[in-house]
Amino acid sequence: MKEKYDIVIVGSGLGGLVSGIILAKEGYSVCVLEKNNQFGGNLQTFVRDKTIFDTGIHYIGGLDKDQNLYKYFKYIGIMDHLNLKKMDEDGFDIISFDDDIQEYPHAQGYENFIQQLLQHFPDEESALRSYCEEIVTTCDSFPLYNLSAEGGYESHVLSINAKRHIDELTQNEKLRAVLAGTNFLYAGIEDKSPFYVHALSVNSYIQSSWRCINGGSQITKQLIKQLKKHGGEIYKYKEVNGFGFENDALTSAKIKDGSEVFGDHFISNIELKTTLDLVGADKFRKPFYNRIQSLEDVLSAFSLYIVFKPETFKYINHNFYHYKNSNEVWHAHEYDDTTWPKAYMASMNVSKKSEIWADGMTFITYMKFDEVKEWEDTVNTVVQKNERGESYEQFKERKAEKFLIEIERKFPGISACIRSVHSSTPLSYRDYIGGHNGNMYGYVKDSNNPMKTFISPKTKLKNLFFTGQSINMHGVLGVTIGAVTTCSEILGKEYLLNKINTELV
Repeated sequence: MKEKYDIVIVGSGLGGLVSGIILAKEGYSVCVLEKNNQFGGNLQTFVRDKTIFDTGIHYIGGLDKDQNLYKYFKYIGIMDHLNLKKMDEDGFDIISFDDDIQEYPHAQGYENFIQQLLQHFPDEESALRSYCEEIVTTCDSFPLYNLSAEGGYESHVLSINAKRHIDELTQNEKLRAVLAGTNFLYAGIEDKSPFYVHALSVNSYIQSSWRCINGGSQITKQLIKQLKKHGGEIYKYKEVNGFGFENDALTSAKIKDGSEVFGDHFISNIELKTTLDLVGADKFRKPFYNRIQSLEDVLSAFSLYIVFKPETFKYINHNFYHYKNSNEVWHAHEYDDTTWPKAYMASMNVSKKSEIWADGMTFITYMKFDEVKEWEDTVNTVVQKNERGESYEQFKERKAEKFLIEIERKFPGISACIRSVHSSTPLSYRDYIGGHNGNMYGYVKDSNNPMKTFISPKTKLKNLFFTGQSINMHGVLGVTIGAVTTCSEILGKEYLLNKINTELV
């Protein structure tokens, strides 16, 4: 590691790696620092019983030729090297309910999306077409979503509430629930979640949906290859615990091992509140610091990772978003001990080994950080190994058993196929991914006060920038676009977008 770089990036999540590639391509010397053993943030995978599981990337949208994420991935040089499987075109996501034997598909392609749901809602064609038009129109109002430097969204778009807007499109209660059924993608809250967050989350999946064969960490590997190809450097076990200053400019990142890395520009790809504390509250305007501290975390999750006995459970080429009933679609996060879990997302792993049989399956449901608060002072990662204690293991076991009862109800006989069960809590997400209190997607967006969660990637400090899921949108596409936004603050938006579009021709 050299003493000085043009760009020092703290954190090797998707936002940090994409930013690093873009800037390295432009001739900047780039250094990426990661505290953990594994690079990639939410792109990380792990292995249990020789079975690969994803931490956060269960499927990706917009990767068909000439779609938006395809173009961004093509520009950064990884698109042609990804090992992908297209999901079921007539139902990549299935919405289902305990009290309804019907399963409702979300299909790929807008016309197909409409036609598949018309089989269940034959009188709702007008509502379905309006819904699809609203999704596309809303996405079109965000220029970078369509690789354009021109124009910008009208502020009223940010204030449209998702639930109210969907409810206005149809009086059919079940259809309302089905259209909102994937709101786990952004941890939907009835009176807060904006429609633009819903639209940006679901649009790319409707365009095209894909699973990563053998896990999402392949994206990390390809990103690192491209970073190094363009001269960038990346180091693990380098936990930044402070910064050096000269007047109002950052001069260095101070590392826990006592070393120091100097730079001209610094990009933080770690949790926003953590960044402000590392830099120092006194370096920011008090209203800004207080606003960030007051932001509400998106809820965290409890996840089960099931390893199947060989050739016992068939591979399913779609996801499930399952609810106890259709009234819970906007209320699944409002639970107590007796009602948990009200809903979950189920996703299959896909491997090269077999197209018929599944190796494993992941089930994710909401969990409040308060449930694990008594163990919040413990940290347990590959780098920092600390047991959380017997009471924590008993807590996880109890939750897993309760969750499995609900899973068996939806998938009768699945218990007999299980070889082993593994779990993660908000503490796992906090320690490995770095989200405040283990939050899944950064901070809650509120249609009632949209500017509260607007965070510019450019800071008051002239050479400090933010990127990652806490800034603007989460998800693979959202974070990739966010990295482009961050880099455009250094390179210029028109210059960068022109460069991207020119290279794609």
